[in-house]
Amino acid sequence: MSKTATNQLLENRWDDAEAHGKTESELLLYRSNILGSDKRVTNFGGGNTSAKVMEKDPLTGKDVEVLWVKGSGGDIGSIKMDGFATLYMDKLEALKGLYRGVEHEDEMVAYLPHCTFRLNPRAASIDTPLHAYVPRKHVDHVHADAIIAIAASKNSRALTQEVFGNRIGWLPWKKPGYELGLWLEKFCLENPDADGVVLESHGLFTWADTARDCYDKTIDVINVATKWLDEQTAGKPAFGGAVHQSLDRDQRRTVAARLMPVIRGFVSGNQHMVGHFNDSPAVLEFVNSKDMEPLAALGTSCPDHFLRTKIRPLVVAFDPEQQNIDAVLNGLPDQIAAYRDDYAAYYNRCKHADSPPLRDPNAVVYLVPGVGMLTFAKDKATARISGEFYVNAINVMRGASAVSDYVGLPEQEAFDIEYWLLEEAKLQRMPKPKSLAGRVALVTGGAGGIGSATAEKYLSEGACVMLADISEDNLKATSDTLAQRFGTDVVRTVTMNVTDEDAVARAYDEIAVEFGGIDILVSNAGIASSAPIEDTSLALWNKNMDILSTGYFLVSREAFKMLRVQGLGGSVVFVASKNGLAASPNAAAYCTAKASEIHLARCLALEGAEAGIRVNVVNPDAVLRGSKIWEGEWLEQRADTYKTDKDGLEEMYRNRSLLKRSVLPEDIAEAAYFFAADLSAKSTGNIVNVDAGNKEAFTR
Repeated sequence: MSKTATNQLLENRWDDAEAHGKTESELLLYRSNILGSDKRVTNFGGGNTSAKVMEKDPLTGKDVEVLWVKGSGGDIGSIKMDGFATLYMDKLEALKGLYRGVEHEDEMVAYLPHCTFRLNPRAASIDTPLHAYVPRKHVDHVHADAIIAIAASKNSRALTQEVFGNRIGWLPWKKPGYELGLWLEKFCLENPDADGVVLESHGLFTWADTARDCYDKTIDVINVATKWLDEQTAGKPAFGGAVHQSLDRDQRRTVAARLMPVIRGFVSGNQHMVGHFNDSPAVLEFVNSKDMEPLAALGTSCPDHFLRTKIRPLVVAFDPEQQNIDAVLNGLPDQIAAYRDDYAAYYNRCKHADSPPLRDPNAVVYLVPGVGMLTFAKDKATARISGEFYVNAINVMRGASAVSDYVGLPEQEAFDIEYWLLEEAKLQRMPKPKSLAGRVALVTGGAGGIGSATAEKYLSEGACVMLADISEDNLKATSDTLAQRFGTDVVRTVTMNVTDEDAVARAYDEIAVEFGGIDILVSNAGIASSAPIEDTSLALWNKNMDILSTGYFLVSREAFKMLRVQGLGGSVVFVASKNGLAASPNAAAYCTAKASEIHLARCLALEGAEAGIRVNVVNPDAVLRGSKIWEGEWLEQRADTYKTDKDGLEEMYRNRSLLKRSVLPEDIAEAAYFFAADLSAKSTGNIVNVDAGNKEAFTR
């Protein structure tokens, strides 16, 4: 594949009408959001912006200069006003008198809270001095791929001069911190006409005295670099040219579906990991190229890149021409073991006396020729974002290797960022994971009342959920509702008829590609029928058996296959019915099929125990609200059986229960959560009745 001049220039998104009337701090927010809205400007969570604003001191009432700067851990594309740290500029200036030199620069971070304006709880980031000491009112720091391609080139200083002349300066690599802030101040004072500076292997700083001018300069400088790179690389083969051809889309996803559960099993030793698959054109161009392996081995350059992706990826030994997936799977244990050993050796070579302990030695990024890129992390968003960061790294390598030699960050420098005590402190402040963090669930009948309530409960506890249902319209409505609340990363759908063996297998391929595997199956697809035995046709009998017995068998069989491949244990939850234990008039087909479910669960509990796969049953009764099976003939049939009308049926069910309470979908979801969570880690083969009390259904 040839590299051609196809990089689209950034759009200037500043709107004077929208900016009109905003305060300086509000203009900072506006500028930040429109910069961060285009990931070509900076990656998620990367870069930072600031403004020096005159404010009233709350104690003296006097005007004071205050630095507004993106707080620690924020993202400029989505930041709100409360995402900015605010600090007195005179106190930040006073810190210079406390600075003991570069070997002590980390201690300066502890002084930043003493500079806080208005008791703002937003923590200041390590980059605060980089903004404070630039003698301009507005400062942008971004990680544009086009800029880092120049910054990560072997002769980056000469290239910066060639591209920008004296407009943009250059500073050698320096770890972010107090010393770099002083370097930037010195550069600005010595080069008062400069619009910014390229930081080697890092990114771009630009500045101005108005928010609009600062934004315009940032966009223009990136566009100048983009145009120059396009001119220099037009017609040149990217990464030495292609040596592999991509498989077609379905074949790529099939290979990913085979690989991801296996890898997930290896990398989830300390905590459950979630996977993400990326087969975008940029990724395929790289993984298919001649220079992919040597470039990947050099590691990433920008600190933000390797903090998300580790210093380098693992290249999976897949040959798309041979399609040697079985051989690859057989060799994966050795490949992963070799990567772990290499990472441990890197740690031992570079560690200091006070370095944090060795962290997870597994790769985050897996490159597969002809197929794409797999990434694994503690949650879906992080896995996706890690992949996006590596795409940034690919773009940087493409540009740098075309105009010069690409240079990764020196190993010791990379280690000192990755195992920086300040980064470790940030990790230690992370909130405790939710109870289902990193877990992946498949919920059949996911668009119904019980299915959607169970999915909502799992999502609220940190799980990723794939909803499966036969109704595309209901699936979309349910998915849209859940995604609006929990985010699009963690909700997926698949249209599936549980009686179709091929459709069930395809659904498991989908969950493997979308999330990396499975931990929890909630078998909940339902149907209900009511007829005296003499009026029960063979077709009606078979329909109940197909959906409620065979369907549960098919989805469980595929779940067991994937759970065994992963080797992480798992939980299977059958949503059966009180009628599986207690006979009910005019419902022989339904009751018999539900009894079959319960006994299937017992059998699977025996088979799965040695692999840590738990199988349990939740038995609801009379869950009318939100249930799809109560919307049709079943409601009329049961009302007729009990000689009441539709409106009186729920009251009749409530009054016949021992506790005289209605059973809601959320009640079933709580029981399904108990069996999915570690709360029930020592329970298998069990039944929980959620029926408000029914003595006929007491287990004996």
